[in-house]
Amino acid sequence: MQPGNGSPRQGSRELSSGPIARLKNYALRHLQVFFFSLGRFYEAPLSSLLTATVIGIALALPTGLHILIENTRLLSGSWEGAARISVFLETELTDDNILLLVEQIQSDLGPEKVDVITAEQALLEFRNLSGFGAALDALEENPLPPVLVVHPNAGATPEAVESLVQNIDKYPGVDMVQMDAQWLQRLHAILALIQRGTLVAAALFSLAVIIIVGNTIRLDIQNRREEILVIKLIGGTNAFIRRPFLYLGFWYGLSGSMMAWLLVTVTLWLIAGPVSRLAGLYGSDFTLGGLGGQALLFVFAAGALLGLLGAWTSVARHLSEIEPH
Repeated sequence: MQPGNGSPRQGSRELSSGPIARLKNYALRHLQVFFFSLGRFYEAPLSSLLTATVIGIALALPTGLHILIENTRLLSGSWEGAARISVFLETELTDDNILLLVEQIQSDLGPEKVDVITAEQALLEFRNLSGFGAALDALEENPLPPVLVVHPNAGATPEAVESLVQNIDKYPGVDMVQMDAQWLQRLHAILALIQRGTLVAAALFSLAVIIIVGNTIRLDIQNRREEILVIKLIGGTNAFIRRPFLYLGFWYGLSGSMMAWLLVTVTLWLIAGPVSRLAGLYGSDFTLGGLGGQALLFVFAAGALLGLLGAWTSVARHLSEIEPH
């Protein structure tokens, strides 16, 4: 054996203390603390449940507002005839010209669909609805023009609908384009206001969650003050002491987000029946939608992150105050 070469046993010891082994040990310690903090969470089930419920209520309010906005948008987009555009054509257009115009509008602007009401169909409908059949028989020719009924795509914004109206008005053979989009603009303005209010409420309730978790962790730190002092006396670092409190905050936040999901789900279940009956009175099959998969994951992730942040702020403030003399 050449000088400087280590024995196989020495090489194995060096390998066991290499970066891969250190990474495994680091992950193992985190995993141990992860489940240890979960056990501490269940040591006091009543207080943990109360804390999770308060956090859940704080997270459920902005989540419920988000669901309200999404359902209102879905309802406005599916409201039959709500955003129809009436296109009055020149009376001298032939049937072939009308069909060609319909094809151009569909290929150029891409609306959901375009219905054609011929002059004869318009006169027949007016005769049936107006009750002036005898007066119409006295007319020598049909005074009503052919009409195109353009249906914008579902969920189109007021700006998109207004742009569609302006583009249709440029086609030759179009006499007048009419649509009452004022209600749509008002609805989207109200939704934008509610959405902005939801963001503000979400920020305020997020701050409340951070304060709730931070105060809970502060009490836990005070209750374990003697234990922390002993750990510091035998050489425990702040990072070692901080770790279980951070995971405990994670469990508080995650359980609170689960409670928020439960509260929102129960609320939707309670009001789903009345909403369906109300929609049925208006001839609609609208049903309430809940949290989608991505939104649900976002709520869980937000709750866990807020719990971690609340625990971090509390530990960073109060752990430094506990020092052995």
